[in-house]
Amino acid sequence: MKATRKSFGEALAQLGEKYSNVVCFDADLSKSTMSALFAKKYPTRFFEMGIQEANMIGTAAGISFTGKIPFICSFAAFLTGRFDQIRMSIGYAQANVKLIGTHCGVAIGEDGHSQMGLEDIALMRSIPGMVVLQPADDKETHECIEWAIKHIGPVYIRLTRQEVKPFNLDSFKPGIFQKVVDGEKVAFLSTGGMLEEVATAATILKSKGVMSPAVYNMSTVKPLDSKFMGELAKKFDEFVVFEDHTTMGGSGSAIAEWISESAQTPRRVKRYGVRDQFGESGTPQELLEKHGLVAQRIVDNLSNK
Repeated sequence: MKATRKSFGEALAQLGEKYSNVVCFDADLSKSTMSALFAKKYPTRFFEMGIQEANMIGTAAGISFTGKIPFICSFAAFLTGRFDQIRMSIGYAQANVKLIGTHCGVAIGEDGHSQMGLEDIALMRSIPGMVVLQPADDKETHECIEWAIKHIGPVYIRLTRQEVKPFNLDSFKPGIFQKVVDGEKVAFLSTGGMLEEVATAATILKSKGVMSPAVYNMSTVKPLDSKFMGELAKKFDEFVVFEDHTTMGGSGSAIAEWISESAQTPRRVKRYGVRDQFGESGTPQELLEKHGLVAQRIVDNLSNK
């Protein structure tokens, strides 16, 4: 079990030796984002910007045009809170910057809404050319970081504070969802901190004879692979998306948009997440239960539909 924020720090420190043009910026949170691991190993390639995310974004965009590959790190809520700077300095310029947003969702717990990344996917996927990823576990985080280094253009990667179970899935491929659990008719889509709960719920639902859902790891939110999505739409009658994020504009919205506009046959899409409300302080378990994002709540909701 390991938080994907820690996996990121370890991956960047490891890959920094292979890719000497990688640099890292942080906004006074390096011990929390785990970029401190890179800073310790490569102190001359690490830049502590203080609590100045807007300046960090602009500086990283500028240095990217010198051939460096900057990773900029902060809590997802703070980083995407500087949306205007990201939109213009990185998005509009198509700067080769990699954005790392940690502490996503209500699962951060007692720190409360001000530090919960609950709208970050909706914001980042609205920027033209921005790739949006959320790895499932330690292995996939390492793969996503190296893929981002090789990819030319902006990438946003969403990471957990809570530890997540290792799934040891097939190698990461952008836009392709790896199958976690076999099933039929209904496909559950999720990733990151939610994937274990969703896989557990699917097992319980099968044992109760309610349904036999497949589970897929949706580690790419944008772009979706049209060929792969077309195959899923032919195979399943219904998609249920679970995410520790607002249901407005998140991963579920991305699936619903694709299905409604591109699928040859209409399919139902159901979204579970935080519904049109602010986060609050509480234990991670209390908050996930409140929003129906734990296995038993998922089972209860789908058993009674």
